Amino acid sequence: MGAQTIAIVEDDGEVRDMLAEFLGGQGFGIITARDGASFRSQMTERRPDLVILDIGLPDDHGYTLMEWLRGRGVDSPPIIIVTGATSPRDRSAGLDLGADDYICKPFDMGELLSRVRAVLRRTAPRPPEPAPTDLHIRFGPWLLKRDDRVLMHVPDERVVDLTAMEFDLLSVMVQRPNQVLSRDDLLQLAHTRRAEPFDRAIDVRITRLRKKIEINPNHPGYIRTIRGTGYMFHPEGEV
Repeated sequence: MGAQTIAIVEDDGEVRDMLAEFLGGQGFGIITARDGASFRSQMTERRPDLVILDIGLPDDHGYTLMEWLRGRGVDSPPIIIVTGATSPRDRSAGLDLGADDYICKPFDMGELLSRVRAVLRRTAPRPPEPAPTDLHIRFGPWLLKRDDRVLMHVPDERVVDLTAMEFDLLSVMVQRPNQVLSRDDLLQLAHTRRAEPFDRAIDVRITRLRKKIEINPNHPGYIRTIRGTGYMFHPEGEV
């Protein structure tokens, strides 16, 4: 497999060259563009694996370029916004348009590299999953019907109201009992990258799931936290 390619779209030549030299030295292939027009032209010839995008471009606002990228559908690469804008409104605007991460200038190059690797790992193509064999999975008093996307409390036949993302996360975990899953694993396996770009979103969903299925959400038996790593599902539910 060849080196992954990063496109750097930045109008500041000094910053652009610094990023290209640093990331190129880490083994990545590099594409550079000083404005939106040159980047759009290059995208017709080569799709990068990730785009580092400055918002304040001279000819094309970065958010407009993001909308153009996201309009390409499956051909749209992940995006890390790099900008001097630090307000919550600027950050929210980028995330709403589908940014996968956001880092403000000035930044530490080591932190940028960590974020680049995390986004690439999270968005890497995965082999197709095998056809499911267990469409109905029982744990404790619960029955997960994966074909109908329903979670039922068997004793009273009560159906639990789960969001689509909560159901996907629970489905991923019950199919992998007693297996430690990192937040990145869950983001990938539950196909939540576009909707939830940051790992903390997983923690919020897990908290909500625990309130719905655990006897005592503060001392969970089914979905246990593995400190510093992620989560593990215990079908027995015993603490």
